[in-house]
Amino acid sequence: MKRIETVILKNLLKNEPFLRKAIAYLKNDYFNESRAEQIIFEEINKYVNKYKSPPSIDALIIAIGNRSGVFESDIKEIDGILSIIGKDTSEDQSDWIDDQTEKFCQDRALYNAIHESIQIMDGKGDKDKGSIPDLLTKALSVSFDPNVGHDYLENTDERYEYYHRTSTKYRFHVDKFNLATNGGVEAKTLNVFLAGPKVGKSLIMCSLAAGFMEAGLDVLYITLEMAEEKISQRIDANLLDVPIKELNLLSKEEYDHKITRMKTKVKGKLIVKEYPTASANVLHFRALMNELLLKKKFKPKIVFIDYLNICTSSRLKLGSSVNSYSYVKSICEELRGFAVEFNLPLFSATQLTRAGYKNSDPEMDDTSESFGLPATVDELWAVTSTDELKAINRLAFKKLATRSSDVSENKRWVTGVNYGKMKIYDAEEDEPGLVNDGYQQITRSKTNDKLRTMLENIDSETGEIIN
Repeated sequence: MKRIETVILKNLLKNEPFLRKAIAYLKNDYFNESRAEQIIFEEINKYVNKYKSPPSIDALIIAIGNRSGVFESDIKEIDGILSIIGKDTSEDQSDWIDDQTEKFCQDRALYNAIHESIQIMDGKGDKDKGSIPDLLTKALSVSFDPNVGHDYLENTDERYEYYHRTSTKYRFHVDKFNLATNGGVEAKTLNVFLAGPKVGKSLIMCSLAAGFMEAGLDVLYITLEMAEEKISQRIDANLLDVPIKELNLLSKEEYDHKITRMKTKVKGKLIVKEYPTASANVLHFRALMNELLLKKKFKPKIVFIDYLNICTSSRLKLGSSVNSYSYVKSICEELRGFAVEFNLPLFSATQLTRAGYKNSDPEMDDTSESFGLPATVDELWAVTSTDELKAINRLAFKKLATRSSDVSENKRWVTGVNYGKMKIYDAEEDEPGLVNDGYQQITRSKTNDKLRTMLENIDSETGEIIN
């Protein structure tokens, strides 16, 4: 019976369109069940890389004859395979051979990944167990991609459709964020809050998570800083509309009643997963996504990771040869790749430098540990909370980097904050906060003079602070 490997080798030699499509996806170790087939493929691959065309059978025989380490038993088997290929004049239907070769690549990639995983479990090789999910994910994602790029002159229709296509955006429950992001956050983006310690990074992310749940979206909240129960407690305070300090005063009957009422208006689901600080990276998060899909049929639309700097990198190990700039940048790149892979918006947070924490108007260079972070993220928002802002329950936001809109438009805004109920919300126009054109303005005379002066010294055209 003819083997699929022989059919693939035949088409690599006799079917040039197939060769050009398939050669990039075939690997030497996919043919490791037969040393003879592996030698033939290796020589075909070498020839194609050098001459950019398929070899003749005669050229192949000469190349194999000049190869060292080929035994007489190998030559006998190789001659038999090439004899079958040379006599076979049939033409395989193009779609059929494409499908069969893709399936062959997928099966062999998965087999090899499982074999390597077993070796890792036995303590062989230089990889650790954390690399196993990535090995299996890559094997399962093997496929032939028919797209070889965008032809500028030929693909004008596709380009025109792109200009008029409405991208999927996820709207925030706080309209000031919708203004700042030109209608909401997009999938495949990494969105980061930049703030000092104890300013409210987790509060903001918990509030946004609750808002997305109320909008009917499924949310995954990964925490490396607080316990799962602490995050869930903050979500409870928000959605049950009960101050966090009073949750433990509710009777079981009262608590269950509020949960039942909340479920009638909140259609989205929430999973909170805790990892120890500085112990998890995208390999763990990817494995979690796959496990949630298999065990709970849960596929989140939004992911929060609390927070970026206490993740680890799956590629680099922090040490003498890797500084914090490279390490944090690597984490950012991996998280953004995760967002693209799973087609979702990912929210996280990072710390301000000590100087930035004292600055009421932080800039990108106030990002702690790595300036590579602002260069990688899609949206970067600075958050400040002065004594004056706290006195009137406000948080100030500033757009530092964006790919969704003009960075100078709707650059600054203020939201209301309820620290007890873990909520941020749109400030009413008759309250101190954001009004009209999207910049910070103060309209009530009882507001602290220092705060009014700070906010009024913002140029209405550029949004920049006037010295």
